[in-house]
Amino acid sequence: MTEGLVVLGGLGADAHSVGLSILRRALTEAGYRVDFLGIQNSLREFFEVAGGADVVMLSCMDGHARTYLAEFADLRTEFADIDTLWYIGGNLSVNDADRLLAELAPQGFSRVFPGYVDIPTVLSVLVEDLFVRPRKQAVIPVRRPELKTRPLPVPVDDRMSLADFRRIRREVLDTWRTGAGAADLEGNAKFLIRQPSFAQAQLSAGRVLLQPRSGVALVADQLELFKVLRDAGGDVLSYQIDSLTRSNAYDIAEQSIAESRSLCESVLNGFPMVNHGVEPLRRIISHVRTPLQTRHSTRDPRLLAEISCAGGVTGYEGGAICYNIPYFKDYPLAESLARWQYVDRLAGLYSDQFGVIIDREFFGTLTAVLIPPCLAITVTVIETLLAVGQGVRSVSLGCAEQGNRAQDIAAIRVLREFATRTLVNLGYHNVRVNTVFHQYMAAFPQDTRRAGELIVASATTAGLSGATRMLTKTPVEATRIPSAADNREGVTLSRFGLEMAQRTTVDEAAVAREERVLRLEVEQLLESVFVAGGGSLTVGVVNSFHKGLLDIPFAPSLENRGDVVTARDPSGAVRFLSVGNLQFSDEVREFHRSAMADRRRRSEWATVQHDVLQIQAGEYERWPLDG
Repeated sequence: MTEGLVVLGGLGADAHSVGLSILRRALTEAGYRVDFLGIQNSLREFFEVAGGADVVMLSCMDGHARTYLAEFADLRTEFADIDTLWYIGGNLSVNDADRLLAELAPQGFSRVFPGYVDIPTVLSVLVEDLFVRPRKQAVIPVRRPELKTRPLPVPVDDRMSLADFRRIRREVLDTWRTGAGAADLEGNAKFLIRQPSFAQAQLSAGRVLLQPRSGVALVADQLELFKVLRDAGGDVLSYQIDSLTRSNAYDIAEQSIAESRSLCESVLNGFPMVNHGVEPLRRIISHVRTPLQTRHSTRDPRLLAEISCAGGVTGYEGGAICYNIPYFKDYPLAESLARWQYVDRLAGLYSDQFGVIIDREFFGTLTAVLIPPCLAITVTVIETLLAVGQGVRSVSLGCAEQGNRAQDIAAIRVLREFATRTLVNLGYHNVRVNTVFHQYMAAFPQDTRRAGELIVASATTAGLSGATRMLTKTPVEATRIPSAADNREGVTLSRFGLEMAQRTTVDEAAVAREERVLRLEVEQLLESVFVAGGGSLTVGVVNSFHKGLLDIPFAPSLENRGDVVTARDPSGAVRFLSVGNLQFSDEVREFHRSAMADRRRRSEWATVQHDVLQIQAGEYERWPLDG
C-alpha cells in the first residue's frame, strides 16, 4: 500500500517553482503518489482534482495568499463531498502573516506553514495526519501537460515596421484606462530627455553601481522609500512591480490599492505601476532625481513598458526568454518573442526619433538556483541580439552569483566579452554593453548574521568582477519582505563589501580556467541555436527549447525540456550532472564528468536536493564557498 495521494502545486500568480520541484521528488521517494500541477493554478483547479486526494498542498510565495484564497469557503461548499486535508505554505502575507494564520484554520486548512519549513518536517506531519485516515485508492490521471494557449507564428527577425508598431500600439494602450496617458511619444520624449539617465549613469560611473530593489502599493510610500534608499547610497533605483501586475490582473491590483489605502500599509508585494499611470511616476522622478528602472516579470510587458517610459523611467528589464521560461508554466515562446519585440522597438524608437536612450536589461538569473553561467550568458546574449535588432542602444546583461568566486568573476568577464564581440561581429558598433551582478538570488540563510556576512562577501566578488552594477540583497531575505530600513542595511553592507574588494586578491589562475571552459560552452550553445534557426534567431530560440538545445534547470515552463541536472562540485562551482541534449563537445562533457566524480557517489537527486537547500539551512562553512 502506498503512503497516499498528494495533490501539489503553486497557487495564483506566484512563479516560484524550485521548492515545489524539490518537494515533489521528496514526496515521491517517500512513497506518496503525487499529482503535480506545477505553478500558477487557480484555486478551482485544485478543487477539481482534489476528490481522490488524501492531501492537497498549496504553495504561495508571493505574499498574496489572501487574494488567491478569496473563494475558498465558496468552493468548499460547492465541492462539499470532498474529504481531504488541505495544507498551505510559503510566504503567505505581505504584511500580516499572524492575522492570516488565524483566518485559515477555521476555513478548513489542516496545516499552515508560514515561511521556511524543511522537508523532513513536512514528511513527519504527513505521517502524523494520515496515520488515522484510510488511504484513498484513486488512480492519478496520466498527465501530459500541454500549452493551453494557442501558439502564435514565430515572429520574423526583421525590425518591426512603424505601421505594425502603431497598429499594435493602439491595442496596447487600450488595455487599461491609464494607457491613454502614455500615448504622446514626442511629449514623453521631451519629458524623458530631462530626467536622470540610467544608461548615462552606467557609462560614467567608473565603479560598481549599487541598486536596491523596492516596491509598495501607494505612490506616496514609494516616493518616501526611494528617498530613503537614495540617501542610504543607492546609485540607481528600481520599481519592483507587484505580482498582480505581472500577471496583468489590473482589476485585482486596483482592489489591493484601495485596501492598502484603507489599512495605511501595503498589501501588495510591489508597485502597481500600470494602475497608477504616468503622472504619479513623473511626480516621483521629479522629486527623487535619481536614475530609475522598472523590474518585473510581466507576462504581457507592453503596457507596463509604455507607462514606464512615459513616466520618466529610463531603464526597463526583461526579455522573451528570461521573463518566460523561468516564470510561467503556459506561455508560448512565439508569443513572448512577439511581445518583447514590441518593447524593444519602443525603446529603439525613443532612441532613433528623439535621442532618448532606454537601457534594456536581461535577467540572466533565470530560476536563480544552480544555474551554470554558460546558460545565463547564452540567454542574455541572444536577448541582446533580439533587442539591438529593434534599435536598442544600451543593454545590461545580468548574471547571478552562484557561490564560487572564481566562477562568478569569470562569468561577468566572459559575459561582457561575448556580448561585445558578438555585437561587433554582426555590425553593431554603437551599442553600450553593461554587466549586472546579482547578489546570491536563491534561498538566503535564515540566520541574519550569516546573511549579512554573505552580502559583504558577495559585494566583494562583484567588485573584483568589474561588473557595471550590482543588485543588492538584505539580511532578512529569508524571513520577510524587506522594509526601507532592511534595504538601507543591505546597501551599507554592500558598500563595505565593495571597499573590501580593493584589499582582496583574485586567484587569476582559477578564474582563467573557468573562463576557458565558459568560452567553449557558450560558443557551442550559441552555434546550436543559430543552426536550429536556419538563419532566423527567433526560430532558433523556439526550436532550441523544444529540442532541448537550450534547457533551464528547475524552470516551470512547458516549453522547457527539463532534462538538464546541475549541482555543485567540491569547490562550490555549478556543474552539470546531466547535460541533457545540450550540444557540448566531448571535451566539455568530460570536464563536467570529472568535476562531479566525487559527488556522484550519492544519488543524483540527493546531491541536487542538498545543494538547493544548503545555504538556506546554513550548511556551509563560509561564503564564497571556495573561500
